[in-house]
Amino acid sequence: MAEITASMVKELREKTDAPMMECKKALTEAAGDMDKAEEILRVKLGNKASKAAARVAAEGVVAIDIRADGKLGSILEINSETDFVAKNDEFLKLAADCTHLVSSQNPADVAALSALPLGEGTVESTRTALVGKIGENMSLRRFVRNEAKGRLASYIHGGAKIGVLVDVVGGDDQLGKDLAMHIAASRPKSLDASGVPAELLDTERRIAIEKAREAGKPEAMLEKIAEGTVQKYLKDVTLLGQVFVKAEDGKQTIEQLLKSKGASVAGFTLYVVGEGIEKKVTDFAAEVAAQAAAAAGNK
Repeated sequence: MAEITASMVKELREKTDAPMMECKKALTEAAGDMDKAEEILRVKLGNKASKAAARVAAEGVVAIDIRADGKLGSILEINSETDFVAKNDEFLKLAADCTHLVSSQNPADVAALSALPLGEGTVESTRTALVGKIGENMSLRRFVRNEAKGRLASYIHGGAKIGVLVDVVGGDDQLGKDLAMHIAASRPKSLDASGVPAELLDTERRIAIEKAREAGKPEAMLEKIAEGTVQKYLKDVTLLGQVFVKAEDGKQTIEQLLKSKGASVAGFTLYVVGEGIEKKVTDFAAEVAAQAAAAAGNK
């Protein structure tokens, strides 16, 4: 009997998008023959999942689960290829089920979540079956499970395209809602300056120095100008430094708001669907022309 290695299973999974256990079974049945194993899977699972697996899933939804006491919750992003499928009831149920599993089972990562029991199989087999049924790629991208120091508040915006989970210590429910809404609108990169990557600050400093130099500012002033630019940048990208979106005077910062309420923010998670995923831009007219040309060439 041929030895079925982990790398063989991984290769077949990448080609077919089938569950890992199904890939191993198919390879065993095919005595290690990759092509034959792929045929076995396509007989069992159909070829929709295989075709869909190569396509970019950059749409989708953010799902949030908060337990009744507000002390435990999770936020998860699941992607699809189109916004149409992101509104599909079965897709939304998968998102909700997975988020509940994150809260209750505390998986270490997406792979661990995918292996958890769901329905008559696992999260992964459920996902794969739905891919095969709909004919569109979908993938679990990321999640965070939060055991709050205070109470969790959340906000979902734009058809679940933006989701926020924030841990607020002190204050009341309205403050939590306001903070979550502010985060969704202003998209801070971190809670305070300590969470901003040093490379981002270095970039802002370099740009400021070059701009000042091109404007003819004295060399002796460049570092001071750069430092002022960095401080302004930090106010723009840190939650505590940002001006509260509902501030009546247009000046009150989140830090000042929290101080007035005797509250603080222990942390937050902001997910924007598809953020950082390179979406494929299709020129439909060019695609049709290319298909027509190919068809003509085959005559």
